[in-house]
Amino acid sequence: MAELIPTTADNATHARYVDNIKSAFGVASAEHLAAGRRWYPTARQLAYVMASGMDDGTPEGFDRAVRAGSGVIAALSPQKAWTTNVAMASKAFQTGEARGHVTDACDKAERIMNGEDPLAVLPDESKTWNFFRCIVDPTDADAVVIDRHAHDVAVGTVYGGTDRGLSNKRRYATVAHAYREAARQLGELPQTVQAVVWVAHIERDR
Repeated sequence: MAELIPTTADNATHARYVDNIKSAFGVASAEHLAAGRRWYPTARQLAYVMASGMDDGTPEGFDRAVRAGSGVIAALSPQKAWTTNVAMASKAFQTGEARGHVTDACDKAERIMNGEDPLAVLPDESKTWNFFRCIVDPTDADAVVIDRHAHDVAVGTVYGGTDRGLSNKRRYATVAHAYREAARQLGELPQTVQAVVWVAHIERDR
């Protein structure tokens, strides 16, 4: 069983993570590149569609729907496949109740549907907090989602079902920092790099 990575990385380890990410991005196929580049813009469109009932036709209403849809998707995302995540979020807006996840996730989703700010509901600097930021603004140059796949690409080891300890903010930040640096060197947004390598990694796991 693979051990948890340290909560902080020395220069050599950080450089190795960056190189692993850049290598994964560099070997991504044209299809993976295209899919990764459109991933968050597409997710934003889905977020709006599922929450469009909150749009009153004003610019503020449009923004409210996008933020609510993005927040509910993010709240219901932990340990769920993307298709399941979207189905659960859509159902939540249809029924007004979030179901199919742990109580804490459902409660957060319902608070967001009831008008609370997703950035105040989702844990600061967590995966779900960053997921919301990436969906609601696909041009965000700082937010980066570190899930189990992003972690494994950076570390260069497939952990399978083993816990990666990403609930630790310092460990999460260590991996996120590597993605930001890789993105800087590649001339890309961190979320674009993460999405491209995520798409490629997911396909290889199938």
